[in-house]
Amino acid sequence: MSTQGADRRTILVIGIGAGDPDHLTLQAVKAIRRADVFFIVGKGADKAALTDLRHQMLEEHAEAPYRVVEVEDPSRNRRPMDRSDYTSTIEDWRARRADLFEGLMRDELGAGETGAFLVWGDPSLYDSTLGILSSIEARGRVSMAIEVVPGVTSVSTLAARHRIPLNQVGRPVHITPARRLSDVGQNDDGDIVVMLDAHESFTQVEGEGVWIYWGAYLGTPDELLIAGPLRDVSDRIRQVRADARERHGWIMDTYLLRIVEQPSDRPRQ
Repeated sequence: MSTQGADRRTILVIGIGAGDPDHLTLQAVKAIRRADVFFIVGKGADKAALTDLRHQMLEEHAEAPYRVVEVEDPSRNRRPMDRSDYTSTIEDWRARRADLFEGLMRDELGAGETGAFLVWGDPSLYDSTLGILSSIEARGRVSMAIEVVPGVTSVSTLAARHRIPLNQVGRPVHITPARRLSDVGQNDDGDIVVMLDAHESFTQVEGEGVWIYWGAYLGTPDELLIAGPLRDVSDRIRQVRADARERHGWIMDTYLLRIVEQPSDRPRQ
């Protein structure tokens, strides 16, 4: 719980979209102009483009004087693991992130100042920032007020780039990390949006009439798009994905799996 007082800091958690600088909403621009300090968490040299985009947005929209504090994200184990090991690994990583963020707010943000985290996509969807700030707030050592600005997600960008609705008429949409795809896949009532797929889990999907809408580096100049029957384009996606990872050193992709039952319902490629 945050406390009242003159020493309170304001923390803005600003969704900045999936990669296109024009994804910034007017609300996000106004929030950026309020901030005194921006906290940028780097992901290493391979993902410098993610940091560069944040700097580009600040140069265009932030109002001087402002400060930028850059830190490296704590490392975590990304090897395949079972559910219990994965949960404990994430909890450890989040705890170390919370220590880092708390130190930043205590040492780099003065009483009464406003700090901001620029969050890829939207803070509500597969991002740890809000959960970490909540745990810091519960510790009670830093007085802060948290405000959240929504952003354009990679999921909505994927649908826009492929010119498709995210849902079919009267049917649900499941959003899942790839490691839980097999669990969701047991229920065929709806389409499936898959995120955080480091191991090409779509290659394990079986069944007739399954289409995939795949996208990587969405909203950026390096954007890649492939769509079609999964059995026909799966190998192509794997090759394009491997080539892109070799070029960039990393890949960030999202895809939609959709069952198309009637020939008349088949989407355009």
